Amino acid sequence: MDKDQVAEVLNEIGVLLELKGENPFKTRAYANAARTLEGLTEPLETLIAEDRLGGIKGIGEALQEKITALVTTGRLPYYEELKASIPAGLIELLQIPGLGPKKIKALWERLDVTNVAQLEAACQAGKVAALDGFGDKTQAKILEGIAFKRQYAARHLLSEALAVAEPILDHLRGHPDVIRCSLAGSVRRFKEVIGDIDLLASSAQPAAVIDFFTTQPGVLSVSAKGDTKASVILTGGIQADLRVVSDAEFPFALAYFTGSKEHNIIMRQRAIQRGLRLNEYGLFRSKEETRDPALRLPCHSEEDIFEELDLDYVPPELREDKGEFTAAEKGRLPRLIEWTDLKGSLHNHSNWSDGRHTLPDITMHMHELGLAYWAITDHSKSSYQANGLDAARVRQQLGELRRLNEEIAAAGNDFRLLAGTEVDILKDRLDFDDDLLAELEVVVASLHVAGSDEADNTKRLIRAAQNPFVHMLGHLTGRLLLEREPYKVNQTAVIDACADTGTWIELNCHPMRFDLDWRLWQYATSKGVKCVINCDAHRNEHAGYLRLGAGVARKGWLTKADVINTLPLPALRQELARKRARSKR
Repeated sequence: MDKDQVAEVLNEIGVLLELKGENPFKTRAYANAARTLEGLTEPLETLIAEDRLGGIKGIGEALQEKITALVTTGRLPYYEELKASIPAGLIELLQIPGLGPKKIKALWERLDVTNVAQLEAACQAGKVAALDGFGDKTQAKILEGIAFKRQYAARHLLSEALAVAEPILDHLRGHPDVIRCSLAGSVRRFKEVIGDIDLLASSAQPAAVIDFFTTQPGVLSVSAKGDTKASVILTGGIQADLRVVSDAEFPFALAYFTGSKEHNIIMRQRAIQRGLRLNEYGLFRSKEETRDPALRLPCHSEEDIFEELDLDYVPPELREDKGEFTAAEKGRLPRLIEWTDLKGSLHNHSNWSDGRHTLPDITMHMHELGLAYWAITDHSKSSYQANGLDAARVRQQLGELRRLNEEIAAAGNDFRLLAGTEVDILKDRLDFDDDLLAELEVVVASLHVAGSDEADNTKRLIRAAQNPFVHMLGHLTGRLLLEREPYKVNQTAVIDACADTGTWIELNCHPMRFDLDWRLWQYATSKGVKCVINCDAHRNEHAGYLRLGAGVARKGWLTKADVINTLPLPALRQELARKRARSKR
């Protein structure tokens, strides 16, 4: 096992021990050890081989033995026995919002609840509300959480779908019998949450391509298999369907299976208005439904189909029947942002708060990626669970960032770290005073603890936008896709306030957030509000979220000019200073 896998096991051991009611210091030791391993700057295998693991703070003899066993053998009998001693359904209960190990332990011991079905029945019978420490409100929230998880049981994050679909697509491209292939469906349209994965290929030997597809790495089972179509279940439980068509049919099938349903309805109506018929097999000179190849117009690409229907080509991300037809008719479709336009991210964390990597490690990694800048915006002090920084630690970090930037400049590199904070928006103020915020280059203001009162949440966000030292609002609604509903916020009112104050809004491109939602960006840009596509990175590999963010930004009709972090560093500094200048008016 590598250090990340070992850390995952240690974290799970801590949770299992907490479920069993073990000493909290013992359970915390495993979580702390996991965090220590995640922050290592050299290979865990090297530390073990050189007998240096025991010298790391927080890694005692017992933990050293367990970590060594996991790394060298991939197994830990202690973990396996601990896991076997606890009903498997209790781990599933941890996925219900609002339920932690202590509450689950109480439910297990007092009501013999060991799975979701038993928990739901106990709530419906009023038994949970009767327990000390629970009550009617907690019981109601548990039932809401169960309903929420059930509603999204067959849904998956876009990032998870891409992670399993793109390797298969690459393999299909390399198959000698495949002429063309592509993703389709909601994944190609870059929906933030998807149901299943649609793949399309053209070939003169469809059966051979289907056989190849069903034997790919990552295929857990084959649900259906024919000569031209197959359905499989991939790693993570995601269903993937492959259809194989002739190359003449490929553009039409790609357009049809990309969707959306609403977009396709309009496309078919436009064809009928022109005396044509459009379906997955072609665009035909016919007034009736047909598959007759003799009547099919020779469209070699999707672009040709749109041209035949008197439209500019509509990128897949925009095919939602949300204004694309009017724009395509008038030649007013925007040139959408590309992920390569992005120069860096302005909301990221280091190991000074709850990030994994050190500032030097971050510097090296982001510079090697070819980025121009990377802002360090660790949490403020009220986010104590994230090891938030107080004013003294912020100023200490400022000194470290200055030193690193001096070293970077001395080496002749143009890359720069930017000093900032993700400051909590509290009930009646920001977590830091203006004097400290004024010392920082980048300030992200985020609502981490929201109430149930929409008016109050909205008021707090607007007040933060009105602060001249706040450059942008982070993850506006706090949503966690498939896990937590958005905070109650009047988003258009907040957008209007940002327009009035020159405050930017983040498109947080963590795959569980994508917040602000793509459906609101057309309104935001119509008001002149600028977007910042931010990784909210907690580890170096999260820089890859920039690609995801750009895809979702495209879905929101955003162009390069709409996004602040497409600017080179000198121009970015000018824009950062522009908001500050308001305080001097």
